[in-house]
Amino acid sequence: MSVGGSNLESVISPGVVTQVPSGCEGAPPARGLWPGRNGRAVNGSALAGVEQGGVEQGGVEQGGVEQNSVEQGWRGLGGGELGGLADVELGSLEFAVVDLETTGWSPEAAAITEIGAVRVRGAEAADGDSRRGGGSLGGEFVRRGEFGSLVNPGMPVPPGIADLTGITDWMLAAAPRLGTVLPGLLDFASGCVLVAHNAPFDLGFLVAGCGGCGLAWPGFTVLDTVMLARHVMDPDEVPDCKLGTLAAFFRARTAPNHRALADARATADVLSWLIRRTAHRGIRTLRQLSAWPQVVA
Repeated sequence: MSVGGSNLESVISPGVVTQVPSGCEGAPPARGLWPGRNGRAVNGSALAGVEQGGVEQGGVEQGGVEQNSVEQGWRGLGGGELGGLADVELGSLEFAVVDLETTGWSPEAAAITEIGAVRVRGAEAADGDSRRGGGSLGGEFVRRGEFGSLVNPGMPVPPGIADLTGITDWMLAAAPRLGTVLPGLLDFASGCVLVAHNAPFDLGFLVAGCGGCGLAWPGFTVLDTVMLARHVMDPDEVPDCKLGTLAAFFRARTAPNHRALADARATADVLSWLIRRTAHRGIRTLRQLSAWPQVVA
Protein backbone atom coordinates (compact mmCIF):
# COMPACT_ATOMS: atom_id res chain seq x y z
CA MET A 1 0.00 0.00 0.00
CA SER A 2 1.27 3.49 -0.74
CA VAL A 3 0.66 6.39 1.61
CA GLY A 4 1.91 9.80 0.61
CA GLY A 5 4.25 8.21 -1.90
CA SER A 6 5.81 5.89 0.69
CA ASN A 7 5.18 2.23 1.29
CA LEU A 8 2.88 1.42 4.20
CA GLU A 9 3.15 -2.18 5.35
CA SER A 10 0.26 -3.83 7.12
CA VAL A 11 0.67 -7.58 7.29
CA ILE A 12 -1.45 -9.57 9.70
CA SER A 13 -0.89 -13.16 10.81
CA PRO A 14 -3.33 -15.73 9.39
CA GLY A 15 -6.48 -15.88 11.44
CA VAL A 16 -6.02 -12.46 13.04
CA VAL A 17 -9.01 -10.21 12.41
CA THR A 18 -8.71 -6.44 12.58
CA GLN A 19 -11.77 -4.64 13.92
CA VAL A 20 -12.01 -0.89 14.30
CA PRO A 21 -14.56 0.16 16.90
CA SER A 22 -16.99 2.81 15.70
CA GLY A 23 -16.17 6.18 17.20
CA CYS A 24 -12.45 5.42 17.32
CA GLU A 25 -11.71 6.47 13.73
CA GLY A 26 -11.03 10.10 14.56
CA ALA A 27 -9.43 9.52 17.92
CA PRO A 28 -6.80 12.01 19.07
CA PRO A 29 -3.15 11.06 19.20
CA ALA A 30 -1.75 9.42 22.31
CA ARG A 31 -1.94 11.58 25.39
CA GLY A 32 -0.71 11.29 28.96
CA LEU A 33 -1.90 8.33 30.97
CA TRP A 34 1.71 7.66 31.85
CA PRO A 35 4.81 9.84 31.34
CA GLY A 36 7.33 8.19 29.02
CA ARG A 37 10.47 6.75 30.53
CA ASN A 38 12.78 7.55 27.66
CA GLY A 39 13.29 10.13 24.97
CA ARG A 40 13.33 10.39 21.22
CA ALA A 41 13.75 14.17 21.37
CA VAL A 42 13.91 17.09 23.77
CA ASN A 43 12.92 20.53 22.49
CA GLY A 44 12.82 19.06 18.99
CA SER A 45 16.42 17.85 19.01
CA ALA A 46 17.17 14.19 18.38
CA LEU A 47 19.05 12.38 21.15
CA ALA A 48 20.31 9.37 19.24
CA GLY A 49 23.26 7.62 20.79
CA VAL A 50 23.48 9.79 23.92
CA GLU A 51 23.40 8.12 27.32
CA GLN A 52 22.80 10.10 30.48
CA GLY A 53 22.40 8.79 33.99
CA GLY A 54 22.80 5.20 32.81
CA VAL A 55 19.16 4.95 31.70
CA GLU A 56 18.78 2.95 28.49
CA GLN A 57 16.22 4.55 26.21
CA GLY A 58 15.72 1.95 23.49
CA GLY A 59 18.68 3.38 21.57
CA VAL A 60 17.82 6.96 22.60
CA GLU A 61 18.60 8.21 26.08
CA GLN A 62 17.14 11.00 28.18
CA GLY A 63 18.45 12.19 31.52
CA GLY A 64 16.55 13.73 34.38
CA VAL A 65 13.87 11.04 34.65
CA GLU A 66 12.74 10.33 38.19
CA GLN A 67 13.47 6.68 38.95
CA ASN A 68 10.38 6.34 41.15
CA SER A 69 8.10 7.46 38.32
CA VAL A 70 9.90 5.08 35.98
CA GLU A 71 9.26 2.14 38.29
CA GLN A 72 5.64 3.11 38.93
CA GLY A 73 4.98 3.49 35.23
CA TRP A 74 6.62 0.17 34.45
CA ARG A 75 4.55 -1.64 37.07
CA GLY A 76 1.40 -0.14 35.60
CA LEU A 77 2.05 -1.35 32.06
CA GLY A 78 1.62 -5.08 32.44
CA GLY A 79 -1.29 -7.20 33.47
CA GLY A 80 -0.02 -7.50 37.04
CA GLU A 81 -0.38 -11.30 37.11
CA LEU A 82 1.37 -13.89 34.96
CA GLY A 83 -1.67 -16.17 35.14
CA GLY A 84 -1.50 -19.34 33.09
CA LEU A 85 1.70 -18.22 31.37
CA ALA A 86 3.79 -18.25 34.54
CA ASP A 87 5.12 -21.80 34.26
CA VAL A 88 5.07 -22.23 30.47
CA GLU A 89 8.55 -22.71 29.03
CA LEU A 90 9.80 -19.51 27.41
CA GLY A 91 10.47 -21.40 24.20
CA SER A 92 6.81 -22.42 24.01
CA LEU A 93 5.41 -18.93 24.44
CA GLU A 94 4.38 -16.68 21.58
CA PHE A 95 5.78 -13.15 21.73
CA ALA A 96 4.60 -9.98 20.01
CA VAL A 97 7.63 -7.72 19.71
CA VAL A 98 6.60 -4.10 19.22
CA ASP A 99 8.44 -0.89 18.38
CA LEU A 100 7.22 2.68 17.92
CA GLU A 101 8.46 5.85 16.33
CA THR A 102 7.13 9.05 17.88
CA THR A 103 7.31 12.84 17.64
CA GLY A 104 8.91 13.17 21.08
CA TRP A 105 9.73 11.56 24.40
CA SER A 106 6.52 11.80 26.44
CA PRO A 107 2.98 10.70 25.53
CA GLU A 108 1.79 13.82 27.34
CA ALA A 109 3.33 16.04 24.67
CA ALA A 110 4.07 13.77 21.69
CA ALA A 111 2.37 11.19 19.50
CA ILE A 112 3.07 7.97 17.60
CA THR A 113 4.17 8.20 13.96
CA GLU A 114 4.80 4.52 13.20
CA ILE A 115 4.02 1.13 14.72
CA GLY A 116 5.80 -2.11 13.89
CA ALA A 117 5.33 -5.54 15.45
CA VAL A 118 6.57 -9.08 14.87
CA ARG A 119 5.01 -12.26 16.24
CA VAL A 120 7.59 -14.93 17.07
CA ARG A 121 7.75 -18.32 18.71
CA GLY A 122 10.31 -21.04 19.38
CA ALA A 123 10.97 -23.15 16.28
CA GLU A 124 9.81 -26.45 17.76
CA ALA A 125 6.65 -24.94 19.20
CA ALA A 126 5.87 -23.36 15.84
CA ASP A 127 6.36 -26.69 14.09
CA GLY A 128 4.24 -28.57 16.64
CA ASP A 129 7.18 -30.74 17.69
CA SER A 130 6.55 -32.03 21.21
CA ARG A 131 9.61 -34.28 21.47
CA ARG A 132 11.21 -31.89 23.96
CA GLY A 133 8.09 -30.83 25.81
CA GLY A 134 7.08 -28.08 23.38
CA GLY A 135 9.29 -25.17 22.42
CA SER A 136 13.01 -25.36 22.81
CA LEU A 137 14.88 -22.53 24.48
CA GLY A 138 17.82 -23.30 22.23
CA GLY A 139 15.86 -23.13 18.96
CA GLU A 140 15.67 -20.19 16.60
CA PHE A 141 12.58 -18.05 16.96
CA VAL A 142 10.27 -18.27 13.96
CA ARG A 143 8.51 -15.17 12.68
CA ARG A 144 4.80 -15.97 12.60
CA GLY A 145 3.54 -12.66 11.27
CA GLU A 146 4.25 -8.96 11.02
CA PHE A 147 2.26 -5.77 11.50
CA GLY A 148 3.29 -2.30 10.45
CA SER A 149 1.76 1.07 9.71
CA LEU A 150 2.57 4.73 9.59
CA VAL A 151 0.34 6.81 11.89
CA ASN A 152 -0.79 10.40 11.39
CA PRO A 153 0.16 12.02 14.71
CA GLY A 154 -1.99 15.11 14.28
CA MET A 155 1.04 17.33 14.92
CA PRO A 156 4.24 18.27 13.07
CA VAL A 157 7.29 16.01 13.24
CA PRO A 158 10.21 17.98 14.76
CA PRO A 159 13.13 18.37 12.32
CA GLY A 160 15.50 16.41 14.55
CA ILE A 161 13.09 13.47 14.67
CA ALA A 162 12.56 13.58 10.91
CA ASP A 163 16.33 13.49 10.41
CA LEU A 164 16.66 10.53 12.79
CA THR A 165 13.82 8.37 11.43
CA GLY A 166 13.33 9.62 7.89
CA ILE A 167 9.62 9.99 8.67
CA THR A 168 8.33 13.37 7.48
CA ASP A 169 5.09 15.32 7.69
CA TRP A 170 4.57 14.67 3.99
CA MET A 171 4.76 10.89 4.50
CA LEU A 172 2.24 11.05 7.34
CA ALA A 173 -0.30 13.38 5.74
CA ALA A 174 -2.41 10.55 4.31
CA ALA A 175 -1.58 7.94 6.98
CA PRO A 176 -4.38 6.60 9.22
CA ARG A 177 -4.90 8.06 12.69
CA LEU A 178 -3.99 6.06 15.77
CA GLY A 179 -7.62 5.13 16.44
CA THR A 180 -7.67 3.23 13.16
CA VAL A 181 -4.32 1.44 13.60
CA LEU A 182 -4.31 0.58 17.31
CA PRO A 183 -7.20 -1.95 17.32
CA GLY A 184 -5.39 -3.93 14.63
CA LEU A 185 -2.22 -4.03 16.70
CA LEU A 186 -4.12 -5.25 19.76
CA ASP A 187 -5.74 -8.01 17.69
CA PHE A 188 -2.36 -8.93 16.21
CA ALA A 189 -0.75 -9.24 19.67
CA SER A 190 -3.69 -11.00 21.33
CA GLY A 191 -2.60 -14.03 23.35
CA CYS A 192 1.09 -13.08 23.25
CA VAL A 193 3.62 -11.84 25.75
CA LEU A 194 4.31 -8.27 24.64
CA VAL A 195 8.00 -7.44 24.20
CA ALA A 196 9.77 -4.12 23.63
CA HIS A 197 13.30 -2.82 23.90
CA ASN A 198 12.88 -0.42 26.82
CA ALA A 199 9.24 -1.33 27.26
CA PRO A 200 8.14 1.63 29.43
CA PHE A 201 8.68 4.01 26.50
CA ASP A 202 6.78 2.08 23.83
CA LEU A 203 4.13 0.69 26.16
CA GLY A 204 3.64 4.09 27.78
CA PHE A 205 2.58 5.51 24.42
CA LEU A 206 0.36 2.51 23.68
CA VAL A 207 -1.42 2.66 27.03
CA ALA A 208 -1.97 6.39 26.55
CA GLY A 209 -3.20 5.76 23.02
CA CYS A 210 -5.76 3.25 24.22
CA GLY A 211 -7.04 5.78 26.71
CA GLY A 212 -7.20 8.45 24.04
CA CYS A 213 -9.48 6.45 21.77
CA GLY A 214 -11.57 4.74 24.42
CA LEU A 215 -9.97 1.30 24.22
CA ALA A 216 -9.31 -0.76 27.33
CA TRP A 217 -5.65 -1.71 27.68
CA PRO A 218 -5.63 -5.54 27.52
CA GLY A 219 -3.16 -5.91 30.38
CA PHE A 220 -0.53 -7.89 28.48
CA THR A 221 2.31 -9.58 30.28
CA VAL A 222 5.24 -7.42 29.19
CA LEU A 223 8.93 -8.30 28.82
CA ASP A 224 11.65 -5.64 28.53
CA THR A 225 14.68 -6.76 26.50
CA VAL A 226 16.84 -3.89 27.82
CA MET A 227 16.49 -5.08 31.40
CA LEU A 228 16.82 -8.74 30.38
CA ALA A 229 20.04 -7.96 28.52
CA ARG A 230 21.47 -6.23 31.56
CA HIS A 231 21.10 -9.47 33.49
CA VAL A 232 22.48 -11.90 30.91
CA MET A 233 25.16 -9.92 29.04
CA ASP A 234 28.68 -9.77 30.46
CA PRO A 235 30.17 -6.26 30.77
CA ASP A 236 33.17 -7.27 28.68
CA GLU A 237 30.95 -8.39 25.78
CA VAL A 238 29.14 -5.14 24.97
CA PRO A 239 29.64 -1.53 26.11
CA ASP A 240 25.89 -0.97 26.58
CA CYS A 241 22.52 -2.61 25.98
CA LYS A 242 21.27 -0.38 23.18
CA LEU A 243 19.36 -2.18 20.45
CA GLY A 244 21.97 -1.42 17.81
CA THR A 245 24.76 -2.73 20.03
CA LEU A 246 22.97 -5.99 20.82
CA ALA A 247 21.79 -6.52 17.25
CA ALA A 248 25.35 -6.17 15.98
CA PHE A 249 26.72 -8.47 18.70
CA PHE A 250 24.19 -11.22 17.94
CA ARG A 251 24.33 -10.62 14.17
CA ALA A 252 20.60 -10.05 13.95
CA ARG A 253 19.03 -10.69 10.56
CA THR A 254 17.74 -7.10 10.49
CA ALA A 255 19.76 -4.05 11.51
CA PRO A 256 17.80 -1.46 13.51
CA ASN A 257 17.42 1.86 11.73
CA HIS A 258 14.92 3.92 13.77
CA ARG A 259 12.00 2.57 11.73
CA ALA A 260 9.41 0.65 13.68
CA LEU A 261 9.18 -2.64 11.79
CA ALA A 262 12.92 -2.97 11.23
CA ASP A 263 13.57 -2.26 14.91
CA ALA A 264 10.88 -4.78 15.95
CA ARG A 265 12.52 -7.43 13.75
CA ALA A 266 15.94 -6.69 15.27
CA THR A 267 14.49 -6.83 18.79
CA ALA A 268 12.87 -10.19 18.03
CA ASP A 269 16.23 -11.63 16.97
CA VAL A 270 17.93 -10.19 20.05
CA LEU A 271 15.16 -11.66 22.23
CA SER A 272 15.78 -15.15 20.87
CA TRP A 273 19.47 -14.97 21.84
CA LEU A 274 18.74 -13.50 25.27
CA ILE A 275 16.25 -16.30 25.96
CA ARG A 276 18.94 -18.85 25.09
CA ARG A 277 21.18 -17.28 27.72
CA THR A 278 18.48 -17.50 30.39
CA ALA A 279 18.33 -21.25 29.78
CA HIS A 280 22.03 -21.53 30.52
CA ARG A 281 21.30 -19.90 33.88
CA GLY A 282 18.53 -22.39 34.62
CA ILE A 283 15.75 -19.86 33.97
CA ARG A 284 13.08 -21.36 31.72
CA THR A 285 9.76 -19.75 32.67
CA LEU A 286 8.24 -16.30 33.11
CA ARG A 287 7.83 -16.97 36.83
CA GLN A 288 11.57 -17.52 37.17
CA LEU A 289 12.33 -14.55 34.93
CA SER A 290 10.09 -12.25 36.96
CA ALA A 291 12.47 -12.60 39.91
CA TRP A 292 14.74 -10.14 38.08
CA PRO A 293 13.55 -6.55 38.71
CA GLN A 294 11.79 -4.77 35.83
CA VAL A 295 12.29 -7.58 33.31
CA VAL A 296 8.66 -8.80 33.37
CA ALA A 297 5.55 -6.85 34.31
